[in-house]
Amino acid sequence: MTLDEFNHFCKALPHTTHVVQWGNSEVWKVGGKVFAIGSIGKDGHPAFTFKTSEQNYYFLEEKPGYRPAPYLASRGMKWIQQYNCDSNEDEALEYYLSASFKLVSLGLTKKMQKELGLNQSQ
Repeated sequence: MTLDEFNHFCKALPHTTHVVQWGNSEVWKVGGKVFAIGSIGKDGHPAFTFKTSEQNYYFLEEKPGYRPAPYLASRGMKWIQQYNCDSNEDEALEYYLSASFKLVSLGLTKKMQKELGLNQSQ
């Protein structure tokens, strides 16, 4: 997945906002909370960082092309970074980005969820 494809995918999720910060990282938020970060690594390849469930965190940290997210994981947060992956991982990345969006949106206050029209069926 390219950085442009990443941005296009995240933009299509409901009620997302986008900022460029932290050294030109593409930061995507829902309700003011970060759910995905896209950047270009030192090797010139895109890297995508997202929040994940505890189970997926332990699965992905052992999978080639994935690692605990720099800075975030070292502080005990369950964030993973996908880097140096083939395009055959794009569908998996879309799944994990969607799951991250859902995890973060579920962490918003009930008031914020209602204002954004999110998670009302859960």
